[in-house]
Amino acid sequence: MAIARSESGGGLQSVDRALQVLELLAEWELAGVSEIADEIGVHKSTAFRLLNALEARDLVEQTTERGKYRLGFGLVRLARRVNVQLDLDEQARPLTEQLAALLGESINVAVLREHFAVNVVQSRGQGSVVSHNWIGQLTPLHATSSGKVLLAHLGAAEREELLARSLDRYTPSTHTDVEALRAELDAVRQQGFAASYGELEVGLNAVAVPVRGADGDVIAALSASGPVYRLSPEHLTDKVAPLRATAAQLSRRLGYWGDEA
Repeated sequence: MAIARSESGGGLQSVDRALQVLELLAEWELAGVSEIADEIGVHKSTAFRLLNALEARDLVEQTTERGKYRLGFGLVRLARRVNVQLDLDEQARPLTEQLAALLGESINVAVLREHFAVNVVQSRGQGSVVSHNWIGQLTPLHATSSGKVLLAHLGAAEREELLARSLDRYTPSTHTDVEALRAELDAVRQQGFAASYGELEVGLNAVAVPVRGADGDVIAALSASGPVYRLSPEHLTDKVAPLRATAAQLSRRLGYWGDEA
């Protein structure tokens, strides 16, 4: 939002005032510029600028009565994203627990956050040696199996924007060549899964498959990870079928009934 560009005191004050505007409209349902300005203690021109910024993001909208504002449908989109996240956590947990027990490895569900993959669900199997808690951790898209799945299924423009960023090297096996990564992402879309071989941590391999939301878009990645001595390349691909079966169950729980995995 334009009003949140600065982290200075003035910028934070503008953010706070914008939030006040949203809270007022939620309470009052309908209000004019002068009413809002009086309530939050600012000049009418300041209130008008705040409303313009919010209107540009569809967070408020003008009614047919000139000068009156109400909450906009942009808030509905934001709320829907929150609901999807809550549904994902709730619906995934029992499935990841079952899969972790079946495979004996660490099972994670990750979502895209800006230019990172973030694990939101983690279940550990009895054979798992991974003790690190990855919940909420920002992990690089190009160096993780989940990240590659999420990156591969973005729209072309957004994918290229992320590929234009610096691809940091975490281990000697990290893929940092953009052209090679593009080819790998093409293969991920075709074969329906992604793998990483010691690309984020030496000795840690992983494989991931997509999870789809009600509209068919890929909204998450389901992965299994473990030590290289157990998840060698030949054994890693053996995990794809149970991962796909669980991802299909989770996708159905989230409202997706298509045939595509």
